[in-house]
Amino acid sequence: MGPIMALLIPDDELEETFVRASGPGGQNVNKVSSAVQLRFDAARSPSLPDDVRERLLKLAGRKATADGVIVITANRFRDQPQNRADARARLDEMVARACIRPIIRRATRPTLGSKQRRLAGKAVRATVKAGRGKVSTDD
Repeated sequence: MGPIMALLIPDDELEETFVRASGPGGQNVNKVSSAVQLRFDAARSPSLPDDVRERLLKLAGRKATADGVIVITANRFRDQPQNRADARARLDEMVARACIRPIIRRATRPTLGSKQRRLAGKAVRATVKAGRGKVSTDD
């Protein structure tokens, strides 16, 4: 893992809309808009560096629209404040994961010693298998 950098996304870049949630909720389910739909325009956000933006949109997958807007719907809880906190926490976690620079793998070649050990092991195995021929009973 690379170095973790903290990014702060200002509230004015987030857009929240409240919708009715499906699932349990008793008599409130048809009256209260407790689910939160959080929208973050990652493609046009000035607070994201370009490399983080690219990784964030890739991480978002189906949560990102074609315009680069990330939509997170939170309806896990029955009340609005908890769903707001849940949506923001999920966005924060996604941005934190996008901030981690992937480690670039550099191709290496096996050492001469490791090649010799491998070939020696194969030779030992070959002699073991060669000794497993059929036993003749000509006597």
